[in-house]
Amino acid sequence: MAELIRPHWPRLPGNIKALATTRRGGVSTGPYDDGAGGGGLNLGMHVGDDPAHVRANRELLAACLPRTPAWISQVHGVAVVDAASVGPDQPVRVADASIATASKVVCAVMTADCLPVLFADVAGRVVGAAHAGWRGLADGVLAETLRAMRAAGAADITAWLGPAIGKRQFEVGADVFERFMAGAVEPDAVAAAFVPYEGRPGKYLADMNALARLLLAQAGVDDVAGGEYCTASDASRFYSYRRDGVTGRLASMIWLD
Repeated sequence: MAELIRPHWPRLPGNIKALATTRRGGVSTGPYDDGAGGGGLNLGMHVGDDPAHVRANRELLAACLPRTPAWISQVHGVAVVDAASVGPDQPVRVADASIATASKVVCAVMTADCLPVLFADVAGRVVGAAHAGWRGLADGVLAETLRAMRAAGAADITAWLGPAIGKRQFEVGADVFERFMAGAVEPDAVAAAFVPYEGRPGKYLADMNALARLLLAQAGVDDVAGGEYCTASDASRFYSYRRDGVTGRLASMIWLD
């Protein structure tokens, strides 16, 4: 049985459901397994896993959902699509976020260190999901997702930060630091999210959760839950590209019930 995370998200409306997967409870083998030699729940078709195993894992996940998730082709960009336009009979949608206003339409993003961010309109009318690696964060994928949700009728929005590489694991270079500092609205707060890596000149440990909270607050969202799971430091539970290189993909999903 797939092992799933049901977010601790105090302001999530009762008519909205959210889930995140772990690596446990699937059928994948090798680097895509569960970290203990058992079957892994890899959901990525693009990472070298046996496609039959990925299809079986997606079927296991589907048993917990109202319908097939709206899988998008993620490119570390800022494009947002309507999840209702994504499906097996539709052309592949290239985007890094999706929103939904119709019931049972499952917004989904896949990650293996990047930050998945789920969004819910507190009135229970609009949901969204964004794939936020450092490039997406720097370029504004969270603000773009919020803009799309508000255009669809959302007002008071709450967010949840899913499993991602933690602040003690995410080593980055000066280029990443400079990218976030360039044009920063709150440069002191941005700089505080980058700790110089002792003994490694020009390297930093970056806190993506802190950066996401800062950018969400600047976009008008102060109610943010989650951020407690580190993919890179918990090999028994999560896939991590930074840790393992060849690895599977996790999914974070949200829908109107």
